[in-house]
Amino acid sequence: MKSKHEIVTGLRAMLADVFAAKASGEVYGRLARAHGYVDGYMRALLELELVSKSELLTVVNAERERANGPATRTLSTLEGDALDTVNAAA
Repeated sequence: MKSKHEIVTGLRAMLADVFAAKASGEVYGRLARAHGYVDGYMRALLELELVSKSELLTVVNAERERANGPATRTLSTLEGDALDTVNAAA
């Protein structure tokens, strides 16, 4: 049986592949299939109680951030017209 570290490392690789496929504009069918594999793998890990939900969320968020950058940014990083647009919308 694989160790927890090996399982999480495999999940990280699967997530990295999904995020890379999405970023490269992979066709919908292949992307949906890859999402399905990852979702099924994570569900099995949860059902077998090999990882907790919070551990999975931490892994997914870390991989998403690694692939796409941080989920949010502060308004102070926006400059000029972009900041005016944000302020006008508020």
